[in-house]
Amino acid sequence: MTDIIVPELPESVSDATVAQWYKAEGDPVQAGETLMDLETDKVMLEIEATETGVLGKIEQPVGAVVTPGQVLGQLAVGEVAAVQSSPQQSTEVNEPVVSSSANSDEADLTRQLQKHSPTVRRLLQANGLTGQEIKGTGKSGRLTKEDVESYLKQQKASSTSSETQSTATMSPAMRAPRREPMSRLRQRVAERLSESQKNAVILSTFNEVDMSAIMNLRARYQPEFQDKHGVKLGLMSFFVRAVVQALKAFPIINASVEGQDILYHDYFDVGVAIAAPRGLVVPVIRDADQLSLAEIEKTIKHFAIQAKENQLTLESLTGGTFTVTNGGTFGSMLSTPIINPPQSAILGMHNMVKRPVVVDDDIVIRPMMYLALSYDHRIIDGSDSVKFLVMIKSLLEDPARLILDL
Repeated sequence: MTDIIVPELPESVSDATVAQWYKAEGDPVQAGETLMDLETDKVMLEIEATETGVLGKIEQPVGAVVTPGQVLGQLAVGEVAAVQSSPQQSTEVNEPVVSSSANSDEADLTRQLQKHSPTVRRLLQANGLTGQEIKGTGKSGRLTKEDVESYLKQQKASSTSSETQSTATMSPAMRAPRREPMSRLRQRVAERLSESQKNAVILSTFNEVDMSAIMNLRARYQPEFQDKHGVKLGLMSFFVRAVVQALKAFPIINASVEGQDILYHDYFDVGVAIAAPRGLVVPVIRDADQLSLAEIEKTIKHFAIQAKENQLTLESLTGGTFTVTNGGTFGSMLSTPIINPPQSAILGMHNMVKRPVVVDDDIVIRPMMYLALSYDHRIIDGSDSVKFLVMIKSLLEDPARLILDL
């Protein structure tokens, strides 16, 4: 037997949780095949089989907290899976079957559920589902929490009015909340945001930007841009470029607090908030000041794919001197984003809506977006925050300045 052990974890990560086993004891395993997932508070790690054989005893079940070097299970190298019936069993085929069909069905259901992550499995069990009736959108077609929730919403929407009325008249004593533990990532996010609220003196300032110039630019050059670069020209690349130029003009907003010192960063690593199946993640675009619009768009697209498949690396999630978050993707009109510590500021984008505005004393319809800048008032003065946001507004309303670096 060869031990399957917990590998060295990324820096600053001390332990991990067994999130999912893709094989059961006795299952055949091919070298390079994924055996299980380990969840940390930052990334999901896939543990692969180093050799071909049969999975032996599983030492650490789903939900167990493990540390580097700990044994997860055993692999019988070179062995093959035993067949369901041996020659001795085949001579006793006339004997009565001990297990009932109910037990067989229960075993089948258990095997089907075991294929999914703990969160998905709990959702399926709580709603009497096996997962076979739902199409997975995760890596290799695996079910995600969002897949199950979307399916449940569709089922609820198709229920009859009589069932709705029956539920409405149900006694409160007959109802019970569904309990689900937070993922390691969500626990970490909650911890960091609480830390931000506790330690920083957070204020927010607002402005609005006329997106006409950028929208016209995208409409005019989108086909040519996509043909040449293989990626769509989105809004985020313009915002990242505008942020970088504004940070150069106001270096205090790119700084951070450490004890009684202010740390000034002479580089521009911009985090972009992305909604992922496990929760909000903020991968970092390194040296954003050195990238073209196309390179920024390609980087964001790469991060989005990795986030959906839980493939983001710890390196891509650490660091960052400033963050941009786009609540407008979900329809948010206005919000006050929370700073991502140890950073000192964050820019919030919001829903773009056509509104009547006054331009040269005429009332015209323009695509407008509210912007919010939350900042740490311990080191950033209100005047700097307002000027910073005004500069971003000016750059976005005249995107030629972004290209000419003016």
